[in-house]
Amino acid sequence: MSEIQYVKLELLRSGPAHNQLLSPLTPYLALCGADGPVTVHVPFEHAQLLTRLERLRYFTEGREVAPLQREAEVREIGEALGRVLSQVPGLLSEVSRARCDGSDIVHLRLSVAAYELALVPFELAIGPDAFPGSGAPLFLQTIAPITLTREVRRGRALPVYWDRPPRILFAFAAPGDLPPVPAQAHLEALRRAIDPWTKWTREPAERVAEVKKLLTVLPSASLQKIRRACAETEYTHVHILAHGELREKTGRYGLDLCRDDDPSEKDLIDGEALATALTARDSIGTTRFRPTVVSLATCDSGNSGSVVMAGGSMAHALHAGGIPWVFASQFPLWMHASSVAAEVLYRGLLRGDDPRWVLYTLRQRLRTDSAGTHDWASIVAYAVVPWDFDKQVEAFRNRQTRQRIEVRFDEAERRTRLAAAAGETGRATPVEQGELEAIYEAIRHDLEEWREALPSRAAPRERAERLGMSAAGEKRIGDLAAVDDPTKAKAAYERACELYRRALEVEPVNHWVATQYLSMTAVLAPGEAAERLASEYGSWWGAARQIAEWELHTASGERRAWALGTLAELELLGVIYDKPNFDATRARDAIQRMCRELCDLVGKDAFPVSSTRRQFQRYRTTWSRRDDWDELATAAIAALPEGPSWAGRA
Repeated sequence: MSEIQYVKLELLRSGPAHNQLLSPLTPYLALCGADGPVTVHVPFEHAQLLTRLERLRYFTEGREVAPLQREAEVREIGEALGRVLSQVPGLLSEVSRARCDGSDIVHLRLSVAAYELALVPFELAIGPDAFPGSGAPLFLQTIAPITLTREVRRGRALPVYWDRPPRILFAFAAPGDLPPVPAQAHLEALRRAIDPWTKWTREPAERVAEVKKLLTVLPSASLQKIRRACAETEYTHVHILAHGELREKTGRYGLDLCRDDDPSEKDLIDGEALATALTARDSIGTTRFRPTVVSLATCDSGNSGSVVMAGGSMAHALHAGGIPWVFASQFPLWMHASSVAAEVLYRGLLRGDDPRWVLYTLRQRLRTDSAGTHDWASIVAYAVVPWDFDKQVEAFRNRQTRQRIEVRFDEAERRTRLAAAAGETGRATPVEQGELEAIYEAIRHDLEEWREALPSRAAPRERAERLGMSAAGEKRIGDLAAVDDPTKAKAAYERACELYRRALEVEPVNHWVATQYLSMTAVLAPGEAAERLASEYGSWWGAARQIAEWELHTASGERRAWALGTLAELELLGVIYDKPNFDATRARDAIQRMCRELCDLVGKDAFPVSSTRRQFQRYRTTWSRRDDWDELATAAIAALPEGPSWAGRA
């Protein structure tokens, strides 16, 4: 995982947040890093900025703004904002410090309390002298990547639960005479984004059912439909596609949704109402569900509009209302760009990428795919980053990686069963075999990418875990390949054995990887060599058993469950590695006792139970060359009820 360091810049002034206009005479207090506060001035009169922003809307007073004029405005406003940032010495020093500390990307957190500053498109800033990539857009340059988010100042930290099983609500509307929205393009983008986590089925109807487990589509969306959907189901991500419109009474932009009683009629919704609908509450006022991410594919959803009354843009209102991450547009957004944004955003977020990198990547992609526009600067993100955010993102990435691999294995197993049921020989055809090989290579690629993404500061246990998981993946590939090609199966088992050995070198006290290394060594050893295993690896077997017993006495919950599973398997392996002292009856009783205790501890449907059962099934079926461990494996399977399949160790 890449190193990300944040720099926080706060711009403050005295007085209420609303009802003040921009002026070069207004002093703002800038706080950044450990430096003392400095006074900065924004070089725009309020009316002047509004006029210049109007030219960035592509059309003004019914006429198209000339591209050269619009590009000149982008450049001039960007240079002016770059000079504003250069007035804060602490900002340059903090950015420089982050680069010296080896950060791959710098996260600039902009906190502004004054509503008139929310109008300022800081995303357009041109890097001033001494800043990375000076003279180029600051948040596009690649010399030292910087990504910008905004945040609402609040007295109490907003809780963020990033590591949750993802579920997306896609709501869209184009009521009345409004032009149609590109709902199909957005839906296809979301479908491509969730595809790696959608279980494969041969029947289209079953495939749709799997998609609906991850994605809910809400056409002709109304505020009430959104509220009911969020009250009934826990959505982690909400994507809304609709038109934005200026509310004449307030001078702020709203969202054109359908009326609940008549979908053909328009209902102009403000940000506060939408925030209430998204954060569903029960009868006693407790918030039941709250999405982590809301993306608004809506023109002007990040535009503050008038500063006369309290409140900000729609994105500001959602963020203030408790949504941790909000992606919006502060200018009109072209339809093609909105589709690109949906795909880049959700593909990255669901993959487990850090959202700050996703935001930076999105700007880069819009700069190339929406040439001739400033859609890259239109994207605005309001975000909360708690102290443990990096750990939450890494945990979610691990979850998604494991689940994606499990979905691929599920497809391979289904295809293998279908080939066996359909073919006269029970073997896959060359075409089917090619499809399976493609799945195996995709799994290997995912596992390799996961290993390489591990931070350099990661603990040995975490590094050993990923190497062990990669070995488990190779072992499962070997199990599947054994049906058609024993040679390929053996090659996969050899790779698994090597990865387990590497994991053991990283963390010698990890009883799980030690046990799996011993297991694969026994499976791969030819008959005559198996007799020498006790003398060569008997001490390893004893050490792994002792470490697992120590952990059993001190651990609780799932860690204790894994120790029980390890000890049960080591009892079986005693037939190989503890020949002089092995007692089959005692080993069988011990295996059954530990397997029953494992089920009682975590429940029969828990992942440690299904993983342990699958491992013992290998001894009985795929690795059935040894009669001496068949009875022990049968006893273990009888004590382990069959539950659902889970991603992870195997």
